[in-house]
Amino acid sequence: MLGRLGWDALPYDPVVIGGALSVVGGLVGIIVLITVLKRWKWLYKEWLTSLDHKKIGVMYIVVALVMLIRGLGDALLMRLQQIIGSNEANAVLTSEHFQQIFTAHGTIMIFFVAMGAMFGIINLILPQMLGARDVAFPFLNSVSFWLFFSGMALVNTSLIIGEFAATGWMAYPPLSGLEYSPGVGVDYWIWSIQIAGIGSLLSGINFIVTILKERAPGMSLMKMPIFAWSVLGAMILVAFSFPILTGTLAMLSLDRLMGMHFFTSDMGGNPMMYINLIWAWGHPEVYILILPAFGIFSEIVATFSGKKLFGYKSMVVAIMAITFLSYVVWLHHFFTMGGGANVNAFFGIMTMVIAIPTGVKVFNWLFTMYRGRVRFTSPMYWFMGFVVTFTIGGMTGVLHAIPAVDFQLHNSLFLVAHFHNMIIGGVLFGYFAGLTYWFPKIFGFKLHEGLGKLAAWTWIIGFVTAFVPLYVLGLMGATRRLDHYDASLGWQGLFIVAGIGAVIIVIAVGIQLLQIGYSIWTRKQRIDHNGDPWDGRTLEWSTTSPSPSYNFAVLPQVKSIDAFWYQKQGNENKNEMETFQPFHLPKNSGIGLFIGILSTIAGFGIIWHIWWLVIIAAVLIIYSIVHRANDRDTEMLVTKKDILSEAMG
Repeated sequence: MLGRLGWDALPYDPVVIGGALSVVGGLVGIIVLITVLKRWKWLYKEWLTSLDHKKIGVMYIVVALVMLIRGLGDALLMRLQQIIGSNEANAVLTSEHFQQIFTAHGTIMIFFVAMGAMFGIINLILPQMLGARDVAFPFLNSVSFWLFFSGMALVNTSLIIGEFAATGWMAYPPLSGLEYSPGVGVDYWIWSIQIAGIGSLLSGINFIVTILKERAPGMSLMKMPIFAWSVLGAMILVAFSFPILTGTLAMLSLDRLMGMHFFTSDMGGNPMMYINLIWAWGHPEVYILILPAFGIFSEIVATFSGKKLFGYKSMVVAIMAITFLSYVVWLHHFFTMGGGANVNAFFGIMTMVIAIPTGVKVFNWLFTMYRGRVRFTSPMYWFMGFVVTFTIGGMTGVLHAIPAVDFQLHNSLFLVAHFHNMIIGGVLFGYFAGLTYWFPKIFGFKLHEGLGKLAAWTWIIGFVTAFVPLYVLGLMGATRRLDHYDASLGWQGLFIVAGIGAVIIVIAVGIQLLQIGYSIWTRKQRIDHNGDPWDGRTLEWSTTSPSPSYNFAVLPQVKSIDAFWYQKQGNENKNEMETFQPFHLPKNSGIGLFIGILSTIAGFGIIWHIWWLVIIAAVLIIYSIVHRANDRDTEMLVTKKDILSEAMG
C-alpha cells in the first residue's frame, strides 16, 4: 500500500532531526501567521493563482531567497566538519551525511537559487523592456513556476522523510545505481530536478516566443536592450540542453526502477555515456545562468556611467558566440577519463576560445565607464565586485582548459573555488545587482542604499575569504567531498579561514534581509506619517513604478535602441487614453497550482514506489490540462473604465 515508506524513513540522526524540525517549524509558522492575519483568501486570489508575470517573478525570487538560506546552512555544516575533520572523534557529521549535504548544497544552489533568481528577474523585467503587456503564454508561465516549486518541495521533503543522494550533485553512475545507492536518496535527486527541469524548459520556450513575437511595434531585434539579447541566448540554451537533462534522468530512473542497463557496465550499458550526456546539459547550464547576469550588468553600467553602452553590436555578437561555443566545451569536465590526446586538444582549444567573447564584454563595460559620469551606487558595487572575482574565476578556468594542468587539479578544491568564482562572483552578484537596480520598478520604492553597499562589501570580503584558501588547498592536494583528513597535512588552518569566510557570507545575507525589512518599514512609516510614499512614479519603459497589471494601456512605439529612455528624459507619455483600444488579459487560474501539487504527489509516489498514488496524480494532471485546453472563459476584456479604475487605486 505504501511501497517502501515506513517508520524507518523518519530521521534519527540529531543533526538531521534538527534540519527536519527547522523545515517543519518554518512551514507551521508561516501557516499560523497567514491564518492569524486571515490572509488565505487574499493569498490565493492575488498571488497563488495569478498569471501576472510580475507576481510570478516575485514568487520565484522569494523561493530562491528561502533556498539560499537553506543552501548556506548546508555550506556552514560542511565547513564546520572540515575545520574539525582532522580529528574524526570530534566529527559533527558522518561521512554518509556529509555526502548528502554536499549533494543537496550543489543541487539547491544551482537549480533552486540561481535558476529561481534568473527566472524571477526575467519575469519581472523582460516583458516591460520589450514593451509587451505579458509573456507569450501566461498560463504556461504559471505552470512553469509551480513545477519549479514542486521540485523545491521534494528536495526539502527529503529532510523530513527518507534521505537525499550521497552521490555528488551530478550523480555519476555506478554510484547513483541501485547497487551502491539502494535507498530513496538518488530518487529524490532525480525527481526534484526532473520536475523542476521540465518547468525550466517550458519557461525557456515561453521567453523565446515572447522575445520573437511580443516586442513593441517598431522594436526590431537590433533595437532590443542587451538584457533581452542575453535572455534570448540563455533561453536558446535552455531549449536545447534541458531535453538532454530530461532524457538522461529518465534513463537513470529506468535503470533504478525497471532494471534497465543504460548506464551500467554490463548488459550493454555505458557509464561514460551518462557523463557525456549530463555535461552536454551541465556546461551550457553555466552559461544559461551567467548570460542574463551579463545583460543585467550591461544595463547597470550604462545607466550609472551616464552613457550609452559601448559596442552594442559587438555585445550582441559576443552573446550569440557564447551561446554557440558553450555547446563545444562540455568534455573539458572529464579530461582525465581517457578521451585521448586529439579529443582533449580540441575541447581545450574551444574552452580557451570561449573566453574571447567573454573578454569582449568585460572590455565593453570598462569602455562604457571610461570618461563617463560614474556614480558608485550599490548596483555598481556589485558590478565592481563581479569584475574582480569573475576575472579571477575566468583565468583559473583557462588553466583548467589545459588538459595537462587539469590532470593535476581535477576533482580538487581548486576546481571548487573556480566554480564558485563563476557562480557566486558572476551569477549571484549579477542577480543581486539586478534586484537592487530594478527593485523600485517592481515595488515602487528603493532599497536602503547604505545597507545595500554594506551588503555588497560584506559579500565580496566573505567570498574572497571563503574561497581563496580553497585554491591553495587544491594545489596542496585537498579533494572535493573531503570530510576527514590527516592533521599532519597542515590543512586545518586554511579550512578555518574558509569557514570564517562562510560566516561572513551568512552575515552578508543577514544584512540583505535587514535591508529589505528596513526599506519596507521606512516606506510604511513614510506613508503613515508623511502621506508621501516613495513610489518612483517616473517614466521608465513607458510604465509607472510599480507597473500596473497590464504594463501598457497603449503599446509604445519604438524607433531606436534607447527609445524608452529618451521618452523618460523628454517626459513624453505615449500612453494617452485617447489612443486607447480595449485589449484582453488572462484571468487568474488555480490550475497551475493544482498541477504543481499533483506533480509533487506524483514525484513522491515514484520515489517511494506508491504506484496507486502516482496513477491518481497523473490522471488528475492530464484532466487539468484537458480542462484548461477546453475552457473558453480564460480571458477578460480590459476597457478604458478598468484602466482608470486601477489608476485611481
